[in-house]
Amino acid sequence: MSNAPVVEARDLIRAENIQKSFFKGKKEIKVLRGVNLTIRTGEMVAITGASGAGKSTLLHILGTLEPPSAGTVFFDGEKRSLFDLGEKRLSEFRNRSLGFVFQFHYLLPEFSALENVMMPSLIAGHSRASAAKKASELLDFVGLKHRLEHRPSELSGGEQQRVSIARAVILSPRLILADELTGNLDSVNRNLIIELLVKLNQTTGVSVLLATHDQDVAQAMDRVLPMKDGAFVESKNISQEL
Repeated sequence: MSNAPVVEARDLIRAENIQKSFFKGKKEIKVLRGVNLTIRTGEMVAITGASGAGKSTLLHILGTLEPPSAGTVFFDGEKRSLFDLGEKRLSEFRNRSLGFVFQFHYLLPEFSALENVMMPSLIAGHSRASAAKKASELLDFVGLKHRLEHRPSELSGGEQQRVSIARAVILSPRLILADELTGNLDSVNRNLIIELLVKLNQTTGVSVLLATHDQDVAQAMDRVLPMKDGAFVESKNISQEL
């Protein structure tokens, strides 16, 4: 994979006054309380906080997997909120511009590592030959060149997560959204996954936003945004302190 092109940093995704509520009977449960967030191109950001703080809900909204109760999300300078797009255009945007990695990798058990990574490319209409070539290159990049034909059940947890990362970036997204991606891994595999994300960021310029309980994971990012009771409580720029 080639070195990332040098581009001027600008706002990639901007969220304004994001609110989210759920109802249990007639009782309103407020999960997000007016969250504002901007991620710049090439930036790596961690959201931390206890379970129930709102981290996953915010990632789901930023990833357009669910709408906010109120607020707007803008992408790459567009003046129209993502949630003003129709479902078809929103789906196209999601597939083209975003890559998702979750704690549970959601690999398809009946397919090989290579086939799992190829899947988004095939769905996007790319030829099987070009999808296989790109998937093979990515599996080599994540250190799994020797595991192309292995099924998920034949891979370790860390290897499965590396496959899921390769799958997330096969369409060259602008932003990776990761939710507790190291939650089920030991410290060795956790460190390998974080090193891989940093390497992807440095070689492709992809921005990264992850939610995590793990302070060691958070400290590898450029910024850490602690969240409590559905709102950010402070922010910390790691790079300025080093």
